[in-house]
Amino acid sequence: MILRDPLARPVIGHRGNRVTAPENTLPAFAQAVTAGVDAVEFDVRLSADGVPVVFHDPTVERTTDGRGAVAAMPLAALRELDAGARFTPDRGRAFPWRGRGVRIPTLDELLDTLPGTLPIILELKTPRASDAVADTIRRRALASRIIVAGFDPASTAPMHGAPWMLGASTPEVARLLLPALLRRPLGALPYQALCIPPTWHGLPVPVGALARAARASGLLLHLWTINDPRQAHRWWRAGVHGLITDDPVAILRARTSAP
Repeated sequence: MILRDPLARPVIGHRGNRVTAPENTLPAFAQAVTAGVDAVEFDVRLSADGVPVVFHDPTVERTTDGRGAVAAMPLAALRELDAGARFTPDRGRAFPWRGRGVRIPTLDELLDTLPGTLPIILELKTPRASDAVADTIRRRALASRIIVAGFDPASTAPMHGAPWMLGASTPEVARLLLPALLRRPLGALPYQALCIPPTWHGLPVPVGALARAARASGLLLHLWTINDPRQAHRWWRAGVHGLITDDPVAILRARTSAP
């Protein structure tokens, strides 16, 4: 799997092809696959009736025509929402996906549409979804092509020792900063990947030091969200493994011209 290859430079579609289609929807992922992404990244929450759905925010207001918390709405109610209602490529002048029947997909629906060998980074947005996601990975034999990550360590802790790769949580990444800066060994870790941003709450993250430490420890480092080809070249030179991007077409083109 390319996500496991430390010499590869995978381009990973962030919530699909987010610059031209509503995030975390089937059209967005179809566009990313057509563009030739090496992997896709998406978010999972649970509906009120326990169904894993592909959705980022805790509430539906930002991307749909509805209101309310995802966790408080049964799947039937979530499926009634227009998941393309708020998408605009031009800061509100046009809403090209509104009223076109784009819905919030379940995890199974998305997996049914993705190529059977395409690698996946799955972001657990709530510990509540951990068991259902683990069941899905086992049922669909996804272990060899998936990384499961989550900001909250309670999301991924139940999966320690599972036969699939895990991403470090936010507190776990924070604990790596000092040893990485001091060039000290990271030691044995319960995860295999770091999925991090170049800044956190306005403060720069020492990406170069973490990339160096990750490679020395056999960890993979994927950086989000990189949409500028010039920044892509910079981070590849810094030793970053994969780039998670809203604009996979632009970053795939950048890779072909990277030194």
